[in-house]
Amino acid sequence: MRVLVVDDNPIVRVGLRTMLTDLPQVREVVEAVNGRQALERLAGPDRFDVVFLDVRMPVLDGLGALEGITDTPVVMLTSSDEPDTVRRALALGARGYLVHGEFGEAELVAALATCSQGGMVLSPPAVEAMFAPAPSTDPVDDTVEKAERLGLTAREAELVSALADGLSNAQIAKRLYLSEKTVKNHLNRIYAKMAVTSRAEAIVAWLSH
Repeated sequence: MRVLVVDDNPIVRVGLRTMLTDLPQVREVVEAVNGRQALERLAGPDRFDVVFLDVRMPVLDGLGALEGITDTPVVMLTSSDEPDTVRRALALGARGYLVHGEFGEAELVAALATCSQGGMVLSPPAVEAMFAPAPSTDPVDDTVEKAERLGLTAREAELVSALADGLSNAQIAKRLYLSEKTVKNHLNRIYAKMAVTSRAEAIVAWLSH
C-alpha cells in the first residue's frame, strides 16, 4: 500500500512513518505538511491507497483538504476529538477517525485494511464524540430537517433516530409498534436511500446531517 501522512508536526510524521514502514503491507509512505501540499501530492500521477490526515494545520486545515479529496480513503488522525469536528469530518466523507493516544500498531493496521476496503474505523473518543448530543433548539424540527435532507419519510426518520439511540431491531419494533420483520424491511429501504450498507454507517450519516 502507498500511504500519505499529512501533519504539520514533524515529530508526529516521523512517528507515523516509522510505525507504517514496519508494516509488511505498506510499500511507501509519503509526507505532506499541510492540506494544500496533501492535495498536490494526491494530484500526482501515482495513486495513494489511504490518507492519514490531521485536522489542525496551517495554510489549509484537514477539513478543508478533505473537501477536495474524492477518490482516496481518508482517516482523520488527530488530537482533536470535539464532537462538531468529528461529525464534520465524517459528513465530508472520512472513512475513519483516530485520536492520538488511543491507538497502536494493531489499530493502525486495522484502519488501513478496513478503510481501503470501504469500511469505517473510529477510536473510542471519536465514537463518544459522534454520539454526543448536537445542539438543537427544537429536536422535532431537527429530525424533520434531517429526514428531508436524507430523503426519508417521517416514519423512516423515526426508525433511524431509534437506531441512533442504540436500540436493537426488537426494541425498535416495540417502540414503534411494528413487527421485527417490518423493521428489517424498513431498514433495508433506508440503507438504500442513505447509500449505506450497515447500521453503523446509517447512524453516522444520520448524526452527521
